[in-house]
Amino acid sequence: MAQKGDLLSFRPDIKVLDATIRDGGLVNDFYFTDEFIRNLYLANVKAGVDYMEFGYRADKEMFDANKFGKWKFAEDDTIREIVGDNNTDLKISIMADVGRCNYKQDIHDRADSPVDLVRVATYVNTMPAALDMIEDAHKKGYETTCNIMAISNAKESDINTALEMLGNSPVDGIYIVDSFGSLFPEQIRKISEQYMEIADKYGKYIGMHAHNNQQLAFANTIESCAQGVSYLDATMGGMGRGAGNCQMELLLGFLKNPQYNLFPIIKFIEENIEPLKAAGVEWGFAIPYLLTGHLNQHPRTAIAAMKAGRKDYTEFYREIIDRDD
Repeated sequence: MAQKGDLLSFRPDIKVLDATIRDGGLVNDFYFTDEFIRNLYLANVKAGVDYMEFGYRADKEMFDANKFGKWKFAEDDTIREIVGDNNTDLKISIMADVGRCNYKQDIHDRADSPVDLVRVATYVNTMPAALDMIEDAHKKGYETTCNIMAISNAKESDINTALEMLGNSPVDGIYIVDSFGSLFPEQIRKISEQYMEIADKYGKYIGMHAHNNQQLAFANTIESCAQGVSYLDATMGGMGRGAGNCQMELLLGFLKNPQYNLFPIIKFIEENIEPLKAAGVEWGFAIPYLLTGHLNQHPRTAIAAMKAGRKDYTEFYREIIDRDD
C-alpha cells in the first residue's frame, strides 16, 4: 500500500482525539478536579482538537462510585457541567467497555446527551457483545467506533473475522489498539494495511491508539497515519495507564493542518500536567513497562512494581519471563 501524504502536506481526513481523561484517569482513579477538566476542555477547543474523551461510562452496579472519581462514569449531566451546550467545533466522546457498561440504561438518546461519539472497547472474543453495544448506540443517534484491544495477543484469523463482522455493522470507525505497547512500526504498517482493506471495502475509517512501553507510541501513530489511518489518539504529556500514550504535543507538532495550534497544549501541560506530576501522579516510560512491552504482556505486573517502588529490575525481569500467561 502506498504511503498516504507526506511530511509537508496535511490530510483533511485526519482527526485528533484527546484521551487524557479516559486513559489518564487509569493513573489516578479518575480523581481530576473540575478546574483541570475545564482547562483541558478549553485547551482542546483552542488547539483545534477534533474530539475529547471525557472518560468511561462504567456501570455503578459493578464499580463503587466511592472508590473512583466521577469521570469513571462520565455521566451526561457531569459532562454538561463542564461544556454547557458545547457550542464549539470540538466533539465529545465516551468509552464503553464490553461487560462493564449498562449501556441500555446508562447511554441515553443522543438528543438528550452532550456526547457525540461512543467508543466501544472489546477483545476479539467478546465481539458479539460489542456489536450489540454498537447497534444500540447507533440507533440512539451516536457516532460509534470499535476499539479492538490487545491485538498483539490475538490470532490474525480472529482479527480478520472480527474486522469482517465490524465491516457489516453500522460502526463508523475501527481502532487499532496496541494495548501492551509491544508493537513496532513495521508491524503497525502491516496491521494498518490489514485494517485499511476493511475500511476501503466497507466505507469505515480506521483509528490508532498506542501505548509507550517501548517509546514507540508516537512513532507507531505516525506510521499508521502514513498508511491511511485517520483518527489518532493522544494525551497531554502522554498521560495514560502505565507507560502512557502518544503525546499530544508531539502529534500536533507533526501534523501540518493549520487547524491545529500547539501553543494551548504547551500552556496546558505547563499549568496543569506538570503540577499533577509534582503532586506525585506517575506515568511514562520506565524499565518495568519496557519489559512487559518487550514480552508482549499486560502491564499490570509492571504497574504493581512501579507502585511498590521496585528498582530490582533484573529480579522483576526474571519473575515475568517465567510467567505462563
